[in-house]
Amino acid sequence: MDYTFAGLPLHVLLVHAVVVLTPLLGLLLVVIAAWPAARRVLWLPAVIGAALLLPLGLVTIEAGKWLEARVPPAPLIEVHTAQGEDIVPWLVALLVLAVLVGAWALVERSALRRGAAAGAGAERTPRRGIRIAVGSVLTVAALAVAAGSTWTLVQIAEAGSRAVWEGSFSDEPLDG
Repeated sequence: MDYTFAGLPLHVLLVHAVVVLTPLLGLLLVVIAAWPAARRVLWLPAVIGAALLLPLGLVTIEAGKWLEARVPPAPLIEVHTAQGEDIVPWLVALLVLAVLVGAWALVERSALRRGAAAGAGAERTPRRGIRIAVGSVLTVAALAVAAGSTWTLVQIAEAGSRAVWEGSFSDEPLDG
């Protein structure tokens, strides 16, 4: 497969989307795990975003492998490509967590509807203790996955930017 777009290597274009969307999805998961009102509204966009981010990350990795075969070998590029696949487990974790948060949102919605159908005095949502426990576990998991995925992405991106830019610019403006 040809991994180019408009004459540019596709990896250098896709990587920007992955670098932006991964931390944003992590932040969204933290918000919806911790805030029930946001969870009721944003669980589906989070699941869809995570479901799209995983294949985007995989295509970005494949495009990077394609590009690596077309540039001169260099130690910095080897470091970057060796780290590239480290993001995959984190992207999977983001997807799993988004599905879990979405499932919890549906459980809450179902309980709310049952409570409304049973009358004003009926219990409307899962018991307070269960809501707090599940919300806390989901929030801690979201914080861990958001931090881990972002840190891994920063390490990979830093190695990639060093491979591209280290030694290729001057500290002083060049006379033109």
